[in-house]
Amino acid sequence: MEKIKYAVIGGSGLLNLENLVIEKELEIQTPFGMMSDKVTIGYFKGTKHKIVFLPRHGRNHTIMPSNIPQKANVWGLKYLGVEKVFAVSAVGSLKENIKPGELVIPSQIFDRTKSRDSTFFEDGLVGHIPFGQPFCPAISNFLYDTVKSLGYPIHKDETYVCMEGPAFSTKAESEFYRMLKAGVIGMTALPEAKLFREAEICYTLLSTVTDYDCWKEGEESVNVKMVLETMKKSNEMVHNILKKLFETLPEKFDIQCQCQYALMYAITTKKEGISKEMLRKLDLLIGKYYNIDSKED
Repeated sequence: MEKIKYAVIGGSGLLNLENLVIEKELEIQTPFGMMSDKVTIGYFKGTKHKIVFLPRHGRNHTIMPSNIPQKANVWGLKYLGVEKVFAVSAVGSLKENIKPGELVIPSQIFDRTKSRDSTFFEDGLVGHIPFGQPFCPAISNFLYDTVKSLGYPIHKDETYVCMEGPAFSTKAESEFYRMLKAGVIGMTALPEAKLFREAEICYTLLSTVTDYDCWKEGEESVNVKMVLETMKKSNEMVHNILKKLFETLPEKFDIQCQCQYALMYAITTKKEGISKEMLRKLDLLIGKYYNIDSKED
């Protein structure tokens, strides 16, 4: 099977990629169930890189943030050979200078989720990935430079608060996150970022700012109508960024990341304590470190 190195994940308001020359669509069954939807494989005219596109909420936006099949999505993209993921997500702003209609590439994340399965590890195979830099610095910097080259308003080195949802924040919560000096708030970057790190896939996030959450006096509190209207206006900008990105992707990045080696020292379970069933289940992720055939019965 042909390996496709790059993927784009679309969030609210980005359910397809305009101007993508579509070659095929695939429905992938994984050990963790079905992915959010069929994946679309294609390329932008004038570019040489094939892309896998996946709408994280489904192409009709039918999946709640807490119920996105993140493990299936990550496993499916890994199965297709994906090495680098550029995700897009709508967010609220927690700072005056980050305005609706602008873009943010976060470098940190603060986890406020409550009920999500955030790891491929389980009893029988224990592991602890390094996660000090939750977003890949190499592709994040390249994405930032691409946006700057197009003249769009962009912020970086901000913290993304990932809340559970599906309701938006209370004003008290919004003010609390501002005390933490966080920059934006959303519902989908976790466990997405953690699972891609466990899968040793580079991951970055292009956040499109749709509102001021509910903290800003004189501004209407965030609602779905507001989010979708702003996303509709931002879609042209996002599509232009993605096309430019894949026109200019280098063979190697200036900054070398450690994403592709995240599992090298992460697993603490001794090999003799890992069952063959577990090794088979996670072979796609850990096979390069653990050879199933060499394990004694």
